[in-house]
Amino acid sequence: MDTIKWGIIGCGDVAEIKSGPAFQKVANSELVAVMRRNKAKSKDFAKRHNVPFFYDSIDDIINHPDINALYIATPPSSHLEIAKQCLNAGKFVYLEKPMTMNADEAIELEKIITDNNKIVIAHYRRNLPAFQKVKELLNTNSIGKIHFTDITILQSTTNNIIAKTEDNWRLKPETSGGGYFHDIAPHQIDLMLHYFGKIKNVQGFATATKNNKVADIVNGIINFENGVQFRGIWNFIASENDVKDQCIIYGENGSITFSFYGKKVILDTTNKKEVFSFENPVHVQQPLIEETVKYFLGKAKNPCTVKDGVDVMKILDRFTTQE
Repeated sequence: MDTIKWGIIGCGDVAEIKSGPAFQKVANSELVAVMRRNKAKSKDFAKRHNVPFFYDSIDDIINHPDINALYIATPPSSHLEIAKQCLNAGKFVYLEKPMTMNADEAIELEKIITDNNKIVIAHYRRNLPAFQKVKELLNTNSIGKIHFTDITILQSTTNNIIAKTEDNWRLKPETSGGGYFHDIAPHQIDLMLHYFGKIKNVQGFATATKNNKVADIVNGIINFENGVQFRGIWNFIASENDVKDQCIIYGENGSITFSFYGKKVILDTTNKKEVFSFENPVHVQQPLIEETVKYFLGKAKNPCTVKDGVDVMKILDRFTTQE
């Protein structure tokens, strides 16, 4: 195998710009077919993006003879079953986050992975330049021993960080698993695990104040095995005046500040203050897709494993489910 030939299951808003075109731009990668249950929309996507085949059936795209890898970009409620179908058909899988509806489903998926299966979870921020810079600053001990990290995500009901869809399925827990928090928090939590490693203890609290089906406010703490402490607050009904997107990592010699949706990383130490600016690629998932293609071709290690995804799902559940 010298080329990964892709099919996209669920060519909706995420696939439009963030990911879809990248499958045609990455070396040794081709986008062969797309699938959406609405055939007219599937055809329209294929026509606009110069994709040869389009389908309205999952079975049809999985069984396309040229396709050896599938990108699952449907809502989370269908992730587990579609991933099983793809893996059983011998296809490689690139799976959108959150990887499943909850940790139990994530563990179920992890159990069926064998040495012959290859699956990558789409926590793409870890491969973007700003977040790689944060990792570099941590690895080079730029602020000394890390004490704790603090995330504040305050968004109003008219937020512009969540993709807009015709049917706002993200606020339907039976489809999304848990509202806006489940949609964006996997990115932030994955980065914390990527930076600080294994966790020792997790605790969280959640409140559904405006929409009684999903949590509007989530607050969580993590004690990492290396001693780093974490606290985070997500509020999706904040005032327009209070909107904020910030992470600060505090160390013995200073701090690193960055935004999950911005383009700057600020290093502030006792000796200096530096601001690093970055531009994201047009298709923000492209760097992770590049590494995924290399992994599927046996030329690199898995850039984001199922275990990584399971760990994130366990934390999502702990933050939002009170015992």
